[in-house]
Amino acid sequence: MAGAGQPKNDGLRSLSLSGHVGFDTLPDQLVNKSIKQGFCFNILCIGETGSGKSTLINCLFNTSFDESMSTHFHPNVRLKAQRYELHESNVRLKLTVVSTVGFGDQINKEDSYQPIVDYIDAQFEAYLQEELKIKRSIFNYHDTRIHVCLYIISPTGHSLKTLDLLTMKSLDSKVNIIPLIGKADSISKTELQQFKRKLISELVSNGVRIYQFPTDDEAVSQINAVMNGHLPFAVVGSTEEVKIGNKMVKARQYPWGTVQVENENHCDFVKLREMLICTNMEDLIEQTHACHYELYRRRRLQEMGFRDIDPENKPVSLQEAYETKRREFYLELQRREEEMRQKFVQRVKEKEAVLKEAEQRIQAKFEHLMLMHQEEKQKLEKKRKALEEEIALFNMKKANAELLQTKPTVSTPVSLKRDKDRKKDQGFRLELLCFDIRNEEVVNVHKQSKREKLERERNSTRESQK
Repeated sequence: MAGAGQPKNDGLRSLSLSGHVGFDTLPDQLVNKSIKQGFCFNILCIGETGSGKSTLINCLFNTSFDESMSTHFHPNVRLKAQRYELHESNVRLKLTVVSTVGFGDQINKEDSYQPIVDYIDAQFEAYLQEELKIKRSIFNYHDTRIHVCLYIISPTGHSLKTLDLLTMKSLDSKVNIIPLIGKADSISKTELQQFKRKLISELVSNGVRIYQFPTDDEAVSQINAVMNGHLPFAVVGSTEEVKIGNKMVKARQYPWGTVQVENENHCDFVKLREMLICTNMEDLIEQTHACHYELYRRRRLQEMGFRDIDPENKPVSLQEAYETKRREFYLELQRREEEMRQKFVQRVKEKEAVLKEAEQRIQAKFEHLMLMHQEEKQKLEKKRKALEEEIALFNMKKANAELLQTKPTVSTPVSLKRDKDRKKDQGFRLELLCFDIRNEEVVNVHKQSKREKLERERNSTRESQK
């Protein structure tokens, strides 16, 4: 190696070689290594049910992916990821297609975009956890981060729906968004151009950032600048082939004519395929890693407590950040432990107070019941004494009555006749009552029959006659 070149403004010298060395084969080595390893590309396709997502993906890769038809009756939005391995010449592409199922079908669409945001963050988190491992395998890791989002807008011809605006606004910092107008053959060319201008105006006014094809590479800067002016692309998809002239082309057959998918005068499908696959696929992958993933990684590491500089703007090593975070975590753990202990003691005191109060209530209730028992006992004792007095009085009256019955009486015939008439008019009845002290019931123990009355009257009459 000999000779010195002219010094440049950046302070570096350019040296020329005296002969061939061979490091000009580095690009070829990279190409061979990449071909051997294969490429990975992940597409997120968002659109309402029936907007043509599956047909568009089939047309982009000129193949038929087996996907089941989706209905409009899903209770919420879910994402379905399908992986394919495609081969073209000697290049192998690991393709992942993620489609939204049930997007825009719910009556309440307030949180329809949240499952999409969660899915993208989950792929970022999986890659970050792989990077933070002590023993990493990034080289063999299957990258599932979304590289591009094809957002299909319904061709209403008026303006963006609120759901579309909110979804793109929540995704523009997480993924490269390329807006598309699906089924563009349903509106006229004049309406289509007006619709495109209105969509771009609404996106800009609402601060929604869509992917712009890079113009810093001289090889593709001109074509990319032109294609940026065609956004959003108006596409038509079809898997049916129609014979036009002497060749078969993918097209949609109508009674009034045929719309060819790959005819640039009919739609922007060819522009989309060229920009997405042929020209800017590698840039989409780089933008995903360098911009969107790095933004997520920086935010997550800051949440973990890692910093590049301290409050005094001095650099901080990872070990220092780890030790600082460990001390903060230990202090926080102690604080929470003390807080939980105080809460436990407070709860125990509250429980003891509640138990003491309940015990006092039970004691008061017991005393009240004992007082009621004593009162009832005294009442029963008074009733028992009164009943005994009544029984004694009854026995005395009974004895007097029996004594009167057994005593002989002398009467005149006139008085006897009067007594007989009085007895016939009033009757004579003697009842003996027996009181049951326990049950306090009066029992009729004896009734003198009419025959016994008549017998006594005859006996008394005979004695008076004698």
